[in-house]
Amino acid sequence: MNKIDYRRHYVLVLDTETANTMTDENGRLDTSCVLMYDCGWSVVDTKGNVYEERSYVNSDIFVHERELMQSAYYAKKIPQYVADLQSGKRKMANTYEIRKAMLADLETYRIKEVVAHNASFDYNGLNTIQRWTTKSKYRYWFPYGIEVWDTMKMARDVIHKMPTYRKFCEKHGFLTKNGRLSATAENLYRFIIKDPTFKESHTGLEDVQIEREIMFYCFRQHKKMRKGLWEK
Repeated sequence: MNKIDYRRHYVLVLDTETANTMTDENGRLDTSCVLMYDCGWSVVDTKGNVYEERSYVNSDIFVHERELMQSAYYAKKIPQYVADLQSGKRKMANTYEIRKAMLADLETYRIKEVVAHNASFDYNGLNTIQRWTTKSKYRYWFPYGIEVWDTMKMARDVIHKMPTYRKFCEKHGFLTKNGRLSATAENLYRFIIKDPTFKESHTGLEDVQIEREIMFYCFRQHKKMRKGLWEK
């Protein structure tokens, strides 16, 4: 690996895909709990450069919880994952190994911020799989001191305030049921690349590749914006 220039500000952009199928003690579906079967991330700097890309399929769920996988929202993509694993596009690893690889990147690049779109979902999902696989012996995915950034919050403070984005959403019908501007990664990226027909992959690394572009775009506007997940 080339020598790392620590004068740069490195962050880790991540995305997870999950099986939303845990039940409570009464056997009822608990939709607040999700189990990660796909985790992708990239190491980037805040200027738009990409240094690492990782894509992991979680064997704890994908292999050992086949019934859960069949009920995942994107279960139809299972054959695609099998093909990607066979081709080497993705790696199979268990939860412990995936977390170890991510923490290694955080340490190597001295990263203090991790980034996701609608970051509370990924943050909670990673904590959930950590607790599920360790029977709550270890409860938190990220080490103490790691800050979580949310590109959805960034986009609402920057892209949503652009008249061109409003026109784009109104022209193509990218509005919520309440008539508000869409904040999905798919529609934000469609605006950035000026292609309303773009389809989000809904696989970890591929979604990271569009979410980091949303972050880069927001930074390039040099506007005041919130970044932190818990920032008001």
